[in-house]
Amino acid sequence: MEYSYKFRIYPNAEQRALIQKTFGCSRFVYNHFLAQRISEYKATGKAPTRFQQDKMLTALKREILWLKEVDSIPLQAELQNLDSAYQGFFRRVKKGEKPGFPRFKSKRDRRKSYKTKQHITNGKPTIYVDDKHIRLPKLGLVKCRISKEVKGRILSATVSQNPSGKYFVALCCTDVEIAPLPSTGAVVGLDMGLKSFAITSDGVDYENHRHLCKSQKKLARLQRQLSRKTKGSKRWEKAKLQVA
Repeated sequence: MEYSYKFRIYPNAEQRALIQKTFGCSRFVYNHFLAQRISEYKATGKAPTRFQQDKMLTALKREILWLKEVDSIPLQAELQNLDSAYQGFFRRVKKGEKPGFPRFKSKRDRRKSYKTKQHITNGKPTIYVDDKHIRLPKLGLVKCRISKEVKGRILSATVSQNPSGKYFVALCCTDVEIAPLPSTGAVVGLDMGLKSFAITSDGVDYENHRHLCKSQKKLARLQRQLSRKTKGSKRWEKAKLQVA
């Protein structure tokens, strides 16, 4: 069966710059070919197919040289994502649901990611893990917190950045053998409450630490601090990360 592992990565300054460049190139390719589909459909009543745009991407990389600086697979994956968005749009139209036409991507999106695939080059895989690192195409060895053993064969890796600025990698693996948990036949009842988080029918009392209440108070304080900063300034960027 297929299984996914997600780990936090700690890229250095050069790797972070390349990751951000890959995010930007992927977004550019998606927006460029979405605009092309829209304009050609308005002009001729027919939009180019994904396979036609695959060929156009090759020609585009000859014209825009900085597209060659990043991994080529994420750029191809964006064309697949665009085609999937269109297929979903047409499927919803046929079902009479709210269509949700594909939208342009913004560099201010809260979450950023790109997907690359496993390849064998010169007899070596382009993606692999060791005790403290993961190797990714173009990035090389990236420091990584491996929290569990990676089993099976790696198919792809998705590099992402969350709103707080942390980087992660998700590995999609196949041929993973997972034994089903044995049935114990035991039954337990749970009483969820406010004073106690939960009390079991066996009499075990789990304390309510009220983490959400404490976090909401801290969030409100940080949001007040953010509102006082000049938008776009370095202090505003720093406060924005704290809120995230």
